Amino acid sequence: MAENKGEPCVLVTGAAGVLAQETIVRLAPRHKVVAVDFRRAVEIGEDITSYKVDFLKRGMEDIFRNHDIRAVIHLGRIGTDVMGRFFRYNANVIGTQKLFDLCVKYCVERVVVLSSFFVYGANAYNPALLDEDTPLKASELTRDLIDSVELENLSNIYLYKHPSLNMTILRPCNIAGPGVRNNIGRLLSRKFVPVLWGFNPVMQFIHVGDMADAVVLAYEKTVPGVFNVAPEDWVAYREVLKRCGIHGLPILSIPPALPMFLSRLMGWKAFPSYLVNYFRYPVILDGSRFAKAFGFKPRRSLEETFTHYRELKKSL
Repeated sequence: MAENKGEPCVLVTGAAGVLAQETIVRLAPRHKVVAVDFRRAVEIGEDITSYKVDFLKRGMEDIFRNHDIRAVIHLGRIGTDVMGRFFRYNANVIGTQKLFDLCVKYCVERVVVLSSFFVYGANAYNPALLDEDTPLKASELTRDLIDSVELENLSNIYLYKHPSLNMTILRPCNIAGPGVRNNIGRLLSRKFVPVLWGFNPVMQFIHVGDMADAVVLAYEKTVPGVFNVAPEDWVAYREVLKRCGIHGLPILSIPPALPMFLSRLMGWKAFPSYLVNYFRYPVILDGSRFAKAFGFKPRRSLEETFTHYRELKKSL
């Protein structure tokens, strides 16, 4: 499609992911959208210009040169289930820094960044509800989450150093639903999953459609800062499995290193060793700050999310 350099655009990263595509569908009727992803150029609609580009390559700046990018919605964070630690660090930290530098250079007026609840870390001493001022301890517990915490730290630096970016950082709970391919999406899609003997932590889930609504709200209403995104309800892990039609396979949790060893040995991609503590201890977010600031309330119930995974089992 022909480029319209003079027309203000919203750049959305991670366009091959279902959250980005749901976000773009909501933005497209009111905004000119440019979609980018390092995996492939995504065909979303005739009015959506799409690129396959690596943030660390020269082609990224060419997009800023060829389009009037007024806002960036950075959903292209590489999840913990993708590639190795070194690749994720380069993409999530070095690549994001390059993207933010381009935002500063080309006078972008609005930036929304997707982070993760993983940054808080999972341990027995977490408070009942984690608000946005709770210290980020994930990197102290495992090196595999260093890139997630560093992305957050980097975003906070630009938030305060470059206020003209009007940056909003979102920390969602577990995102689930149709098309989601993250760790929790893979786990809920299986018929059999591990359950740590003696543990049954409560968890939070947000439907991918509600998360897309939250991203669009964060973009369209300029309130810079850091915000948890989570519903007010939560459910115990074993109840989640029951409601999703999953059979739990108990594994010993003592000594603590045993389930991590088994996870690595069995190659459980949906239950990776470095996330085992998230199936041992609760990490419950206080999402009231985001709800109040943006008038957000999830429209889809937990039952709607779980029904999707129950129905999915019938086709397997």
